[in-house]
Amino acid sequence: MTGIIYSSVAQLNRLAAIINCCCRLPMSNDAVPGAFLETVLAHIRDSKVLATYDYVDVVDEKNQVGWSIKSTKSDTPITWKRAKIAGKTKFISDSRISKEGIQELGNALIIFCNDHAKASMKRYNLSQIGYCRLIVHNDFRATYFERLLCTTENPDIFNPEDFEWDWSVEKSSKRKEQLSALHGWHRPTGKRWWAWHGLGENQLHFTGEKEWWPTSGEHCIKFDLPKPESKIDFDTLLKLLDAA
Repeated sequence: MTGIIYSSVAQLNRLAAIINCCCRLPMSNDAVPGAFLETVLAHIRDSKVLATYDYVDVVDEKNQVGWSIKSTKSDTPITWKRAKIAGKTKFISDSRISKEGIQELGNALIIFCNDHAKASMKRYNLSQIGYCRLIVHNDFRATYFERLLCTTENPDIFNPEDFEWDWSVEKSSKRKEQLSALHGWHRPTGKRWWAWHGLGENQLHFTGEKEWWPTSGEHCIKFDLPKPESKIDFDTLLKLLDAA
C-alpha cells in the first residue's frame, strides 16, 4: 500500500483556517459548496480536482490515493449518487412480487456503489479511497472528518448481506405526489441507511452516513465559522484586491 489517506494535524488545521477565512467573504452564505471543499483539500494535499463523474473527486496520483468529497449542512441528506441500475425495470417488477426480488434489487444497488468506487480505483491506479466530509452545523460550527473507505486489498465499501429492503408507501398531497422509495435497512443496527428513488430520478440517499459522524478522533477537526457580523464588506474586499 503506497499512500496515506489521512491528513496530518497541521493539514487539518490549515484546511479549517482556509474555510474559515473564505467564509468571511461577503458573497458566502451558510453553506460550504462541495466543489470549494474539493479545491481546499487538493491544495493542502498537493493533489488534483478531477471535475468528472467518477466516484473520487480529488486524486493524488503520485501516492495512489483518492477522496470522495461531501459538504452539506447538518440537516441536509447526503446523495450518494444517481444510481441508474442496468435492468432496472425488471428488477423493480420482480421486487414487487417477492422478498427475493426486493433483496436482489437492494443487492444490485450496493454492488453498484462498490463497483463505482472500484472503477475509480482502477482508472487512477489507486491503492486507497477515502471519504472527506464537512458538516456545517446551525450554530456557526463545523465538523470535518476523514474516513478510509476501501483499499486494493478490501475493495468493497459495503456488504450486501448487511441490508434488507422494502418499498415505502406512496404519498400524495394537494401539491404533488411522492413516489415510493426503496428503503435499505442496516441489519446490524436496525436503522434505515438508504433511500433509492428509482421510480423518479434515481437519487440514492445515504441516511446511514450519520453513523459515520465522529464524536472525536485524530482524523477529525471541529472549528468555528464566522458569524454575519464577522464578514468583511464588499468595499473592504475590493480594497484588499486592489492592494494585491
